[in-house]
Amino acid sequence: MKTIKLLSLAFFAMIALSATETFAQKEKTVTVGGAPMYPSKNIVENAVNSKDHTTLVAAVQAAGLVETLQTPGPFTVFAPDNAAFDKLPAGTVETLVKPENKATLTGILTYHVVAGKLGSKEIAEAIKKGNGKATLTTVQGGKLTAWMQGKDLYITDENGNKSKVTIADVYQSNGVIHSIDTVVLPKSE
Repeated sequence: MKTIKLLSLAFFAMIALSATETFAQKEKTVTVGGAPMYPSKNIVENAVNSKDHTTLVAAVQAAGLVETLQTPGPFTVFAPDNAAFDKLPAGTVETLVKPENKATLTGILTYHVVAGKLGSKEIAEAIKKGNGKATLTTVQGGKLTAWMQGKDLYITDENGNKSKVTIADVYQSNGVIHSIDTVVLPKSE
């Protein structure tokens, strides 16, 4: 009797594992930073696997935003890649991740997040309705301006700095990520 129960349990475990693997294989993934981004995973679960976003992940951890970005959201994240952070003046990232600068870092990171799930198609429609520009309100409270040049999507911060979306529509269980090539900054005070 024990043998039958164990065999039954093993059989059901194999079916469950097989179904999970089949589901993961059928998910439409986008490769970012050499890793597949799974729509069934949340923003943090995917971002930690991108070798192109290690600086962003470290900054999110330093700002204490990991838990927030694991909630259902939904969020639209304009995610600067490592090269974007490399464009900042030397020492900027190292200074921002210090505990005494947590509020400033949090403000910068939440300036890259818009509430809701806005894919490139929705953003392009908003740009069209806005006669070439769409204003997006960030979680930080500032504004980003979205616009297009040909088929390329850009965002401009409140200081006039522009950033190109290099990888669009990386869908997550709790939103969408658009990888960008420049860190955008809230209005200088």
